[in-house]
Order: sequence, then structure tokens, then C-alpha cells
Amino acid sequence: MGMISGLWRTMTLGTKSLLLHPMRSALTVLGIFIGVASVIWLLAIGEGISLEAQRQIASLGAQNIIVRTVKPPAEILGNARVASYGLRTEEFDMLVETIPQIARAVPIREIKRMISYGPNDIDGRLVGSTPDYFQATKLEVDRGRILNAADVEKRLDFCVLSKEVAQVLFPYQDPIGRRIFLPEHFDFYEVVGVLKHRTATAAIGGSFAAQDFTKDVYIPLTTMNLRIGSLVMSNRGGNLSGEEVELNQITLRVHRTEDVIPASQLIKDALRAHDKTMAVDTVVPLELLEQAKTTRLMFMVFMGLIAAVSLLVGGIGIMNIMLATVTERTREIGIRRALGARRTNIISQFLVETITLSVIGGIVGVIVGLLCPFFIVLGRDGLVKLLPEQMAVLPANVMEMEPTIVPISIPIAFGISVLVGIVFGIYPAIRAARMDPIEALRHE
Repeated sequence: MGMISGLWRTMTLGTKSLLLHPMRSALTVLGIFIGVASVIWLLAIGEGISLEAQRQIASLGAQNIIVRTVKPPAEILGNARVASYGLRTEEFDMLVETIPQIARAVPIREIKRMISYGPNDIDGRLVGSTPDYFQATKLEVDRGRILNAADVEKRLDFCVLSKEVAQVLFPYQDPIGRRIFLPEHFDFYEVVGVLKHRTATAAIGGSFAAQDFTKDVYIPLTTMNLRIGSLVMSNRGGNLSGEEVELNQITLRVHRTEDVIPASQLIKDALRAHDKTMAVDTVVPLELLEQAKTTRLMFMVFMGLIAAVSLLVGGIGIMNIMLATVTERTREIGIRRALGARRTNIISQFLVETITLSVIGGIVGVIVGLLCPFFIVLGRDGLVKLLPEQMAVLPANVMEMEPTIVPISIPIAFGISVLVGIVFGIYPAIRAARMDPIEALRHE
């Protein structure tokens, strides 16, 4: 009981001492608060960015292997009027027939074209593929239907619009059943479906360009081959030139996740053996996902170390304040020692004061840290309204990222704040306890 009573008196005395200098105590608490909040905020932002990057990669499909055509540089293509390169249908058939791990193969052809309906038009992307394309890219129907096997087999002039294209071409009408127009080919396509909004995928290094689905119009690949063909001519500055590309991309899905890495190597070897000059890039989302998870850990440690510097600065502030306090209260310490207080009592009093400052700063820091997602989203929305052009150029994963509180960061940040209070409070406390009582009483 006596020990509890003594501890209570020490805590009461320490609290009263802090309240004698409220501004000084508040500034000291501010240093710890900023440090704790910084740890939680930086880790939350890092986690949010990491999860968004992983979501972008996962949207490509963990069981998918993506092979994309790469346009060779001009010095390789030479001065030919028609540049012929990239994946061909025979490579697609060869991969499907020779690699047993493949469960589904999706051929894709993309062409940028003007698309119009009445007075409305848009510079869009015409995508020729098969019904499996919609599942591979996780595109969902909003109205109508997607393309089916009969559309591909019969080479029908049906199309499916992305949500944004439908909004531009049909701002006040239901597009289903209406026919859009491609002026460059004088072709009409009947709209059978409209898709839900699909977030763009981020560019991945130099091997996979960002995929923006907002301006897409989807038609059967067989229809594209019949009406447009692989050769596309264009007139630029009076010079007629063209490109001959059969397929821009092949998306291959394997049976099991463990088949992804072996199958990707087989695909690379098969394409290299078939045509050593072919310019293609092979992207394996599973490998990228594992790399992203490893990078996440490194990023979190780095962000945590940066935030820890704020706590260190806060600890130095505590030591500075407490050393000044010891000097100011020299006479008080001498009186307490003369009345029988032991050195341990003096040390306890000053440690209680530093720990109290640290605990209060830690609690306030945790509360503000938990509000990180709210403040970040609010600030970002405010910047979008104030600086729309500047914010529009930011990557999609930054604009759509939402900070995610890392649960372990809360006890770690709070524990470190208390530890900082103890460590940086020990020296001032010991210095106060070692004072000579007689010299302390003489101090003015």
C-alpha cells in the first residue's frame, strides 16, 4: 500500500510540475505526436500504394501469361512503305497446339480509329478478339451482352462499347441496337452491349504499356480480319505508309498457378525457335506480383525508418526540455533531498514527467494517425478541384490509392514513443538525482 501511495504522489507531483509550464509541455508533446502520427501515416500511405500496385498486377490475372507485339525501331524496319512485324496467327496456333499447360488462349488485335454516331465522335481503339477476352480482362456488362461464339463464327458486325465511349456517342439515347460508324473504313457496327467502367492498368516497367479501356470498341476478331485485314494504311503529311500486324497480343491462361513459370519459359523458347527476329515482350503477372510483395516489405521498412527520425527528434526535444527543467528546479531538488527524499525518488519524479509527456503525445499521435485515410482522400479531392490539370497527369494508381492503416504500426509507434520518453528522460533524471543537496539549496 505504501509503495502504491508513493507512486501516486510521484505521479501527482510530476503532473503538477508539467502544468506549471503548459506551453513548454505542449510543444514537447507536439514533437512526440508528430513522430507517432508520421509513423502511422507513412506506413499507411506506403501500404495503400503497395496494395494498389498489387491490385493492378492481379487484375492482369495470376494464371495469365501475356505476350505483346513490340514495334521495332525505324532502323530495323528500314525504309519500307509497309512495316510488317509482330505476332502472327500461325504463332498463336503453334503455342496452343504445342504447350499442354495452356487452358485458354485469347488472340487480340488493336487499331486506333475514329468512331462516330451522328454528330458525336471519339478517337477510340477498335479491339478485335474472342468472347474469352472479356473474362481475361475482367470486363463486366452494364447493359446488353458481350460478344459470343456465334458472333465470331459468323463474322457478324456486332460491337460492345466501353462505358465512356457509350456516354460520348449516346449522351441521351440507349445505344443498344443502334449502329456506330467507322469513317476510315466506311463500316457500320451494331451495338449489342455496354460495359461497366474498367480502371486502367498501370504500365509495368518497359515491358507492358498501360492499358486504358475507356475508349474501346470491341468486335469479333474474325470480323476485323474480314473487313479491315492485317494491313492498315495511313496518310501522314502526304506520305502513304502502312503497318501489317496480325495480332497485337496473345493472353494465355494456364490450368494451375504452379504451371505459370514453366509455361512462360516454354512460350519464350517456342517463339524464339519459331522466329528469332520477332520483337515481342512476355509479361508474367504472377512473377510481378511476387516482386511487388517483396518490394512492399522493403518500402515499408524504408518508410518506417524515415518516420522514426521524427520520433528521435521528439526524444531529443524531451531531453532538452528536461535538462532545462532540472536547472530551473535545482533549489526544489535540494529541498526535497534535505527533507529525506532519496535519489530514486528524484529519478522517479523526472521519469514520470517524461513518460507522461510521451504517453500523451503517443495517444494524440495514434488518434490523428487513424484519421490518415480521411485526411488524404479529402486533401486529394481538394487538389483535384483546385489543380485539375496537374492532378490529371498523375498515375492512376496514385489517384485511386487509398491509405491503409497497418495495424502493427499503432502499437509499434506508441511503444517507441514511450521508450523514447524513458531513454531520453533517464539522463536528466540521473543528473537531477546526483546533485549535492547543500549546493542545490544555495542555488538562486
